[in-house]
Amino acid sequence: MMSAISRLIVDLRQQLNEHNYRYYVLDDPIISDSEYDALLRQLENLEQAHPELITPDSPTQRIGAAPLVEFGTVTHRIPLLSLANAMNTDELLAFDERTRKGLAGAEQVEYVGEPKLDGLAVELIYENGCLVTGSTRGDGTTGENITANLRTVRSIPLQLRTAELPVPALLEVRGEVFISKTDFDKLNAQRSAAEKATFANPRNAAAGSLRQLDPAVTATRPLSIYCYQAGAIEGVTYLTHWDFLQDLKKWGFPVNPNIKRLTGAEDIVTYHRQMEARRNDLPYEIDGVVIKVNSLPERERLGIRSRSPRWAIAGKFKAQQVTTVVEDILASVGRTGAITPVAKLKPVYVSGVTVTNATLHNQDEVDRMDVRIGDTVLIQRSGDVIPKVVKVITEKRPPRTKPYKLPAACPVCTHPIYRPPDEAVARCQNLACPAQIKGRIEHFVSKGALDIDGFGTKLVDQLVEIGRINSVDQLFGLTAEELAGLERMGEKSAANIIAAIEAAKRTTFARFVHALGIRNIGEHLSRVLERELAGDIQRFMTSTIDELIAIDEVGPIVAECVIRFWSDSTNRSIVEACLTAGVKLAEPVVSPGLDLSGKTFVFTGSLEQFTRSQAKEMVENLGGRASGSVSKKTDYLVAGPGAGSKLRKAEELDITVLSENAFLELINS
Repeated sequence: MMSAISRLIVDLRQQLNEHNYRYYVLDDPIISDSEYDALLRQLENLEQAHPELITPDSPTQRIGAAPLVEFGTVTHRIPLLSLANAMNTDELLAFDERTRKGLAGAEQVEYVGEPKLDGLAVELIYENGCLVTGSTRGDGTTGENITANLRTVRSIPLQLRTAELPVPALLEVRGEVFISKTDFDKLNAQRSAAEKATFANPRNAAAGSLRQLDPAVTATRPLSIYCYQAGAIEGVTYLTHWDFLQDLKKWGFPVNPNIKRLTGAEDIVTYHRQMEARRNDLPYEIDGVVIKVNSLPERERLGIRSRSPRWAIAGKFKAQQVTTVVEDILASVGRTGAITPVAKLKPVYVSGVTVTNATLHNQDEVDRMDVRIGDTVLIQRSGDVIPKVVKVITEKRPPRTKPYKLPAACPVCTHPIYRPPDEAVARCQNLACPAQIKGRIEHFVSKGALDIDGFGTKLVDQLVEIGRINSVDQLFGLTAEELAGLERMGEKSAANIIAAIEAAKRTTFARFVHALGIRNIGEHLSRVLERELAGDIQRFMTSTIDELIAIDEVGPIVAECVIRFWSDSTNRSIVEACLTAGVKLAEPVVSPGLDLSGKTFVFTGSLEQFTRSQAKEMVENLGGRASGSVSKKTDYLVAGPGAGSKLRKAEELDITVLSENAFLELINS
């Protein structure tokens, strides 16, 4: 009769074998790496306590999974072993202690530290400098022959460089194929646009790309490689791993620039901490560091276990992907009125914090992933970034779940939610919506809008939180006495702010319209409308969609946003209240002569005769446009002292470059 321990071991083996198959063969894991590591550690501990129950087919006795039958197989001359894991600093220190004991009590050991890339391990075989075979790790002894696919990876040399040193008759190189974070985002965006399933993470994207049966598909994927280890070598002998890495670069192999020589336990721990702190700044995903003994003769003395070498260890980082359950989905209203579905999660510890919420971005993303209340999901948190759901584990979906749809009305103010055509984000357009009033006021008083000096975020927070301001028009009813009674606000400061509010009442149509925060109406379009509507706010409020579309640069989407804004009686009432409170819109400045319509200007360098905002205003008053970046659409670059990359790009694109004096002459012509 099977004991409880035996049954638990059998169950763990079955679970791990299934997860191995999904990870290595299907490229479709349903648990996170940290959960897999925990299961494997549990099995290892049980087998260590009961060695009589260890069997040859246990996941602790092999690496990965059997190769796909569609590919031919390659038997590795030297097994591609996996690595034991160190989950914390104490386990890294224990590795150093074991290593020193294994080397007859060495006082210090020299190591090489390497970032542990989260990709797909491969082996490249070169004969007389030519790539002849490429394979996956497979089960460590036998891998899949993916030579044709690996040849499409541009960073893999097909012929070794021989300028600096001769090539061995046989050279086996191990490396990790991966996709950078930027390329991964682009790849998923392309797949989403083509209505194809997106990848959960860069590792799955790399594995899925490399194991295509058609190499032409692999060739379209942005794969890269870093090489980090030797297999069999004939014709040259190395004493240190570091020396081998230096020769790899000379032969033309990419080697990670963050690999570093380390001495002793303190260096190991420091390197691990430094790389974990940098992981989100690197252009590729890493899930830990690998620490290897540098001396190859010392490696021989230390030897290997059944599935991992004694001379290396993987120092894992805190998990950034874990699975949990969606307990609810709620619609959240942001300061700009954006309605975002947010998953309320069963609390789970990830990347150093307990996570209870994850953004679902918008309704399109909810539909694409088909996230439902009750689903088990894979979530990811990188650094301080808000956690997001990256995959639904549909195999664990409970019965009778229903697709989620955003509500038709704002959950805060009950005004109808509107989703502009061709946009992913639904919005509440009510100027007085409590959820967005702080953001609207901050925008209303900002420099590009009414420019009320001294009216900062903390003052806005106080006034909204005590209920003194519920809409932007109420700014004009504030008194110095009220402000002076607020925290960190003296009489003089209060008087200055009231004076700034009074001054802001004398403004322009363009500034006032921009301050209202109408969707898709920024500073430039506000000036366009001011010019075309002669600065008449009443005319703007009553314009028809056809009248708006007839204005140059105003398309159907912008016109629809304007119509919907003015169709809300609350928005109209707030604007009328501002005008009643004394806001007066100056007649627009009509600049005779020069017409810059359709012309784009970019300003760079240290401008000495005017500020960027003044220059922008001059250009837009004449119908032109000011941009922050140089492109083929740029007509003029105005360059002050210290102009750099923008000036070089403008010269490359043959764009007219003006000095400040030449710009002023053009404007005044």
